[in-house]
Amino acid sequence: MDDATGAAARTWQVLLLGGPSGTGKTAVSYRLAKHYGVGITEIDDFQVLLERMTTPEQQPALHVWKTNPAFEQLAAAEIMAHVLEVGRAMTPGLDAVIGNHLETQMPVVLEGDFIDPALAAQASFAGQSNGRRVRAVFLHEPDEQQLVDNFLRREPERGPQTKRAHVSWLHGQWLKREAERLGIPVVAARPWDTVLERTIAALS
Repeated sequence: MDDATGAAARTWQVLLLGGPSGTGKTAVSYRLAKHYGVGITEIDDFQVLLERMTTPEQQPALHVWKTNPAFEQLAAAEIMAHVLEVGRAMTPGLDAVIGNHLETQMPVVLEGDFIDPALAAQASFAGQSNGRRVRAVFLHEPDEQQLVDNFLRREPERGPQTKRAHVSWLHGQWLKREAERLGIPVVAARPWDTVLERTIAALS
């Protein structure tokens, strides 16, 4: 049922849309925000902000990309482990942001690679009770070649990014396991033409 503004009814105050890079989260998040008539924030913006406002000594995980010139030479599993580290480093800040939205009752969709399923499962945020006011969905792409194709479509000038796709695939496998362990919905990224409807259904 829609409310007076024409936006779809919802039971949550904060919606976390997670998943690895290359699964189409951003496109889905904007459609979700429009469907529910709420604001949207990309968590990548917080990562950029925190990197600029901290030093490598204060937040080493957030600065590895720039402080380690051989970072891209690491094995895919090592890079994926670092992505998880960044997510853990950002969790206290995201906790505060979510708590603020719960306190002010300003609904929002938060989307990004660095959402840890454990964050979505917290009982409270900055002293504000969750009470199912915070919901989460993780997009999952099981086909590694599809991730290669997605990156190529998005950034054709860089050519096939097979290692990046493998990092995303590993990250996606980890996120899927953790989300399912915590009872958080995981939605297949394809078929594209039904992903919005399936994501909305997962929140019901």
